[in-house]
Amino acid sequence: MGNALPELHAGHAPISLQEAFREAVYAFEEWEGELAEPIVVFGGRIVPISQVFEAMRNCNDILPMNIADAIKTWLTKPWKGDGPLDQMNFSTASRVMGVLVRRKLLFGEMSGMSVLATKGTSRNHRP
Repeated sequence: MGNALPELHAGHAPISLQEAFREAVYAFEEWEGELAEPIVVFGGRIVPISQVFEAMRNCNDILPMNIADAIKTWLTKPWKGDGPLDQMNFSTASRVMGVLVRRKLLFGEMSGMSVLATKGTSRNHRP
């Protein structure tokens, strides 16, 4: 089965993929007691939210502030971004969301979960 999501172009995502990312964040936010990972619909295909986050891992586009603010609420350490506005790009956000999805699948609820939000955090960090 091929990937239903479009490729990035020189580190930039098409607006349709950015919208899918936004929908995936909203789906994560509403994810409660179910054990199954939430899904979004992209191009008429059902896509798990982790696949959307994975597709954006190398996206250099700046994340809209309202989505960044939502993601920051799930972090246990303060966000410190580059630049004067503490901007977050889709790449960073997708990596954070990937960790959050994996932890939620492993542990269930968000309470007690720790997500490191500083630059240079190891991808191999285990709880």
